[in-house]
Amino acid sequence: MSKTESAELILKLYDLRREATMREARNWMISFFPESAQDILQAMVKTETSAYYRMVVSYWDMAASFVNHGAIDEEMFNDAHTEHFVVFSKVEPFLPELRETMGNPNALANLEKLVMRQPDAKERLAKTRESMKRWMQARAEMSKSV
Repeated sequence: MSKTESAELILKLYDLRREATMREARNWMISFFPESAQDILQAMVKTETSAYYRMVVSYWDMAASFVNHGAIDEEMFNDAHTEHFVVFSKVEPFLPELRETMGNPNALANLEKLVMRQPDAKERLAKTRESMKRWMQARAEMSKSV
């Protein structure tokens, strides 16, 4: 896989993220802060959120599979994207329970492999969760003043 081919695939993935429903799903996911596996399971079954949750996590798991199998250069992918870390940071604490409950030991395995292969993965996931909490607190404060 040449660097140019990797870049072309990354741009194609970017185009998929621009689709209207995918944008709505990504906006929903960014404001979704699960505090338990049950929160995620509820999001997966609620009519209003099920498609959004599945769309976002399956997109990033699919994209990660391309990287894991060498179709996209890993360093270039990680340089071009951060959203996969954000998404994984939301589910990672609950992944064992989710897999058990769903009866799917491979749920989000591609995304997990890609993220956890990064040398600073644990620290980066923790920092991402902290940043997201601060972002949500600031958002809540701003909505009070409007």
